[in-house]
Amino acid sequence: MKVPTELAGAQVTRTAFDHQVRITFTGHGPDGRIRLDGELVIETVLSMTDPGGGRVVLTPGAGTSPAPLLGLFAKTVAEVEVTGCGTLCVDFDDGTGLRVDPDPDYESWSLTGFGFDSVLVGPGGEVGWQR
Repeated sequence: MKVPTELAGAQVTRTAFDHQVRITFTGHGPDGRIRLDGELVIETVLSMTDPGGGRVVLTPGAGTSPAPLLGLFAKTVAEVEVTGCGTLCVDFDDGTGLRVDPDPDYESWSLTGFGFDSVLVGPGGEVGWQR
């Protein structure tokens, strides 16, 4: 699978949560046209680190637990990395970080849209990540 490095430079244009967390990214090219539009769907526990290093664990479907994700709105992705069997790390330009580890029993995260290759990390994760 390919690491979605194309997300670098894209902005968070929507956040939503219920039994899943959904984050929409939009990236524009130098000519102002949309070069990337994608949705990250997270279906498992995730963590978020603030610029000062404080870390919170967020659980989709657990009431207002994912509320800190609303602060991602309008932030710009600085870097995306996928390690191990599918641990997703998204770093933002202000120092905020998002991390999703593979779930042993369920799909943990997926990324769909255009401007990058779609990704689905199934139960137990995925191997063979390439940049």
